[in-house]
Amino acid sequence: MSLGEIIRGKREELGLTLDEVGSRIGFSKPYLSTIETGRVNNPPSDELLQKLEKVLGFEPGTLLYIAHIERVPPDIKEKIENDEAEIERLGGGKQTPKKRPSIVPGRLIPIINKVAAGYPTDFNDLDYPVGIADDYIRCPDVHDPNAFAVRVVGDSMEPKFREGDIIIFSPAAEVRNGDDCFVRFATPHETTFKRVFFEGDTVRLQPRNEKYPPAMVEGKRVNGIYRAIIRYETL
Repeated sequence: MSLGEIIRGKREELGLTLDEVGSRIGFSKPYLSTIETGRVNNPPSDELLQKLEKVLGFEPGTLLYIAHIERVPPDIKEKIENDEAEIERLGGGKQTPKKRPSIVPGRLIPIINKVAAGYPTDFNDLDYPVGIADDYIRCPDVHDPNAFAVRVVGDSMEPKFREGDIIIFSPAAEVRNGDDCFVRFATPHETTFKRVFFEGDTVRLQPRNEKYPPAMVEGKRVNGIYRAIIRYETL
C-alpha cells in the first residue's frame, strides 16, 4: 500500500472527511486529496506527516518512515529492502534491528525461484523457507511471515495463470479441494503448480488448461501443499 492509500484508509476508518482533517492540521482539502491519490507534486513535509499521525492516531513515526522509504531512489531502495529481508530471514544477526512502525507499505515476500505449471519437474526451490531468495516483491495485506512467491513457467494453468506471472503462496492458508496450489514432492525432489483435489489416499493434480490431463499422486509422496493467495500478472 502506498502512503496515500494508508492515510486514506485510516481517515475513512475513523469516519473523517478531508475537510475535517484539513481544518485540524491547517492544510487544504485539495492538497490532502492529492496526497491520498498519489498525484501530489510537492511531497508532504515531515511537519505535515507528524500532524497527520497525531490526528489520525498513527503510531509516531509511521507516516514518516513510509514517506522516507518512498522517496529513496528505486535502485537504492531495492538494495535496502533486500538487505532488510535477508537480515529478517537470518533472525536479525548479532545486532538488534531498529524498531520499525507496525504499519509499512506492504510485506516483502521472497521470490524463491520458478515453478513449473506443467508436469512435476526436477526443481530446487532452495529448501524454502531456509534458503536465500532470488528476489523480493512488496505485497500489501499479506500477514503470513512464511509467505513466498514464485514465477510461473509453462502454460498448463492458462488461462487464469500465464508464464511469467508471480504467484504469492501462504503456508498458513487453509487448502481446500479445487484450490490452486504450489505442491512439493518428497522423492524425487519436484514441485508443480496445479489445482488440487483430495481423493482418499491420493491427490489429483488438475491443470486448468484442458490440453493437459490430470495426474494422480500418492499422498505420501507430497510433503507440502500451499494455496495461492495473490497473483501478479505479466502485461
